Amino acid sequence: MKKELELLKKYDVPVPRYTSYPTVPDWQVNTFTKKGYKELVQQSFAKHGKDGLSLYIHLPYCESLCTYCGCNTRITVNHAVEGPYIQALIKEWQLYLQVLGERPTIKEIHLGGGTPTFFSPKHLKELIVGLLEYADLHERYEFSFEGHPGNTTYDHLKALAEVGFTRVSFGIQDFDPKVQEAINRRQSFEEVEQVTLWSRELGYKSVNFDLIYGLPFQTLESIQDTIDYVSELMPDRIAFYSYAHVPWQRPGQRAYSEKDLPKPEMKRRLNQFGQECLKNLGYKLIGMDHFALADDSLLKAMHTEDLHRNFMGYTTNPGKILVGLGVSSISDVHLAYAQNVKTVEGYMEKVNNGELPVFKGHFMSQEDIEVREQILKVACQKYFDSSDISLDQSVLQETLLNDGLIQKEKGRYSVTEMGNQYLRNICSLFDPNYGKKREGKVFSQAV
Repeated sequence: MKKELELLKKYDVPVPRYTSYPTVPDWQVNTFTKKGYKELVQQSFAKHGKDGLSLYIHLPYCESLCTYCGCNTRITVNHAVEGPYIQALIKEWQLYLQVLGERPTIKEIHLGGGTPTFFSPKHLKELIVGLLEYADLHERYEFSFEGHPGNTTYDHLKALAEVGFTRVSFGIQDFDPKVQEAINRRQSFEEVEQVTLWSRELGYKSVNFDLIYGLPFQTLESIQDTIDYVSELMPDRIAFYSYAHVPWQRPGQRAYSEKDLPKPEMKRRLNQFGQECLKNLGYKLIGMDHFALADDSLLKAMHTEDLHRNFMGYTTNPGKILVGLGVSSISDVHLAYAQNVKTVEGYMEKVNNGELPVFKGHFMSQEDIEVREQILKVACQKYFDSSDISLDQSVLQETLLNDGLIQKEKGRYSVTEMGNQYLRNICSLFDPNYGKKREGKVFSQAV
């Protein structure tokens, strides 16, 4: 216990989540141009387009604000916004098609938010049909969406299943009423049970639950109760995330005081305890914060070294091109990143004027590409080779070795069970930008 507390004090520092490299704060935005971005999209598509594209579609609307949330959202109960936004998404896709110059193949679609199920089943189906009208489907395509258990209906699930969706992720976070009250995220076990059963009845092959540790008023007992509820439904996958307290970026998190949050030592115990409970149910740890049952494709992809990580998290699709549609979405076309404008009004104006709505981005250097590959290897496969370590990294590497976060075997360093808890720190070993001086707070705590 003493060593664990020492490690926590040493490594529980602000660290990127490494859904990309370079991380967004380190983008060289001054050299980014929309013209150059379009050229790199064309280059990437010419080389990698045959492997299939991924589409991330951001649907920002929510009827109420979940105070823990770090996503770009727009709170409204006015559902008249649905139609115009759906049409803008289709127009943006058409703008990308003009850049690509030929009919693409889609391998992956993910609807994120916000609350995708804020939109009616009719509008969601209209969106997917409108996108697929101009594209072909990859033979191994997978479509997924994020659903709120409190407003996802049978008709939502049925309409999306009819247009090819087979994966759904429900944002649970915690079943404890006191925690739900604090984070303004209320759904009963009965609601979660109902949408899970509907999903399975309609043929969804994968159901994921999102859970978060470190939320206000969480205790070991509330984590136990939450996982007891989970055990009654046994979703195929579970994401067990660390709560990122970033009130300087998300003012909604000021709805509760920092004294209501678990202290670092308790947060670490909540994580450990929750992970042990999940492992006892038969879930296997994947990457930083994902768990899956033994026959899940994520676990198989980790063993075959096909696991990939991008802005959508862990995926079995190692494709090189991810196009982000919608307000604030980020595109990763292998040679460049680009982010859309962050306001609904600004996004709609640009798209309706026939302009790609990107406002900043980063062009990848060869060094960036090589560093990204190293970080992906650690984040996805949990090892790196001795040859990957340069002299200026050796001191940090020795520290990780001595602290038991990595172990050396047969010319490579593999992440230990203890090191799994500090995987973000290990990834930072390869990040030349990490540790540079910054103004204000940028990243959330490692634990």
